[in-house]
Amino acid sequence: MLDHISANSLRGHLSFLASNLLEGRGTPSRGLDLAAEYIAAQFRRAGLEPVGDDEYYQTAEMIEFEPPKDGFEMTIVDEGRAISVKSEEVTPRFHTALEIPGAGIYKLDGSDERAMKNLKPEDVDGQVVVTELPNFSGAIASDAIRKFRALMGAIRRVRPTLTVMLTLDGVAELNTRLAIPEEDTPDRPLRLIVRSAECLKWFASLKPGPTRAVLKLRLPEPRETRVKLRNVIGLLRGSDPALQNTYVLLTAHYDHLGMRPEGAGDRIFNGANDDGSGSVSVIELASALATLHPRPRRSIVFMTFFGEEEGDLGAHYYADHPMFPNEKTVADVNLEQLGRTDALDGQKLSEATFTGDDYSDLPRIFRTAGARTGVRVLSDKPYGESFFARSDNIAFAEKGIPAHTVAVAFEFPDYHQVGDKWQKIDYDNMAKVDRMLALGVIMLADNPRAPRWNESIPETERYVEAWREHHR
Repeated sequence: MLDHISANSLRGHLSFLASNLLEGRGTPSRGLDLAAEYIAAQFRRAGLEPVGDDEYYQTAEMIEFEPPKDGFEMTIVDEGRAISVKSEEVTPRFHTALEIPGAGIYKLDGSDERAMKNLKPEDVDGQVVVTELPNFSGAIASDAIRKFRALMGAIRRVRPTLTVMLTLDGVAELNTRLAIPEEDTPDRPLRLIVRSAECLKWFASLKPGPTRAVLKLRLPEPRETRVKLRNVIGLLRGSDPALQNTYVLLTAHYDHLGMRPEGAGDRIFNGANDDGSGSVSVIELASALATLHPRPRRSIVFMTFFGEEEGDLGAHYYADHPMFPNEKTVADVNLEQLGRTDALDGQKLSEATFTGDDYSDLPRIFRTAGARTGVRVLSDKPYGESFFARSDNIAFAEKGIPAHTVAVAFEFPDYHQVGDKWQKIDYDNMAKVDRMLALGVIMLADNPRAPRWNESIPETERYVEAWREHHR
C-alpha cells in the first residue's frame, strides 16, 4: 500500500493546484472553485464515498463584506500634522458603519504586559486605542502569540470606542471579510487593521498612554455579497461493524491568499507549500488507503477546507456543522506545509513535527510509524508550542477532539510570498513523510482505543473540558 505513494504523483497534483491558472485559490474565487472540483474528482477516482449536501461538497453560505471605497475618510491629526489613511490600507474586523467626528487617541504598548494588565476602562473612556500588531513570523512567533493574547484580553476588558491595530503585513490581513450570516457578534470590541508605514512611524514617536492626537473616521456600511464556499469530503468506510461508526479525520486547507489586485511583476500567491502540499497529500493518502483489503477498522474521513487563511473558516464551519458526530470523531490529523525542506532554522529531511506534541497521546502512534518508515517525528517544544492554535486543527480541539497539525517546515523563505511555487517542493521527501502518515493513520484507525488528551498539563484544560462535554 505504501508503494502507491509516489513523488511523481504528488508533483502532478501540485503542479495543477498551485498553477497560475488557479490564481492563488483565494477565498472566495474562481481558482478556489477549480481546486475544489479537482480534489473532488480525485476522491471520486479513489472510490471514496461522497459526503456532503452535493456529492463531495459541504456547502457553506456566507457573506463577504467589502469595505466601501467611496465615502471612506480616516485622518489622524497630531499637533498640526495630518495623516490620511487610504481605504485600501484598512480592514475593519466588524460589519457595521462607524463615524467618529473626533476622538482622542490612547497609545497602548503591546510589549508592556504590566501596562496592559493595569489598564482600566476609565483610562480609555471615549477614546480610540492605537496599538501595533506583533510580528508572528520567525523564531519569535510563540512570544508574539502570547503578547497578542494579552493585548486582546486588555482590549476586551476596557472596551474602547475603537481599537486601531497597525501593521506592515499587507497579506495576512486581507481587505475583505467573510462571516456566516447568522453569526451574532454585537459584544466584540470594534477593531480596525491599518497597514501603513507612515502610521507606524508616527506611532513609534509617541509616548505610551494618552496623547494629544485625534482620530477622525467615516466608515460607511460595507458592501455585502452572498457567496457559497465548499469543504471537500470523502469517506473510506471502516471494516469493523462497531468501529466503522467512529471516525478519524485527515485534513488540510486548499485555499491560499489569491492575487495582489495590482502592481508590476508576479502577483499570484500560488501557495504550493502552504498548503497545496497538504491538500495533495490528502489526495495521495486517500488513493493509497483506498487500496487496502481489508480496510482499517475505523472509518477515515478525507477532507480539505476553504478559508484557513481567513481564520480557519472551513474547519470551524465543519466543526459546527459536522457531517459525522463530533462525539464519534476520535482524532483529526491536519497536514500543513509538508513540501519544503529549506526551513529558516535549517534543512528538514526525513522528519516531521507535530504541534502540541504532548497535548495528547496521538503523536506517539506516528512516532512508531516514523520509526518503521525512516522518518523522525518530532515535538514542537523548541518552537514554544506556538503553532497549535494557528491551523485548522484548533477548530476540532475546541470541540474536544484530539487534533494536531503535522508540518515539515513551519517557516520557510517564501512563506506567504509569491515565490511559494510547486517547482521548489522536495517531492521525494514529501512522499517519504506521506508514507509515515499513511502508516500512522492506519494504526490510528485500527486501534480500538481512541486517543486521549493529556490531563496533567494546564494547556489542555479547555480541550479536556470540551471532550467531557461531548461524552457525558
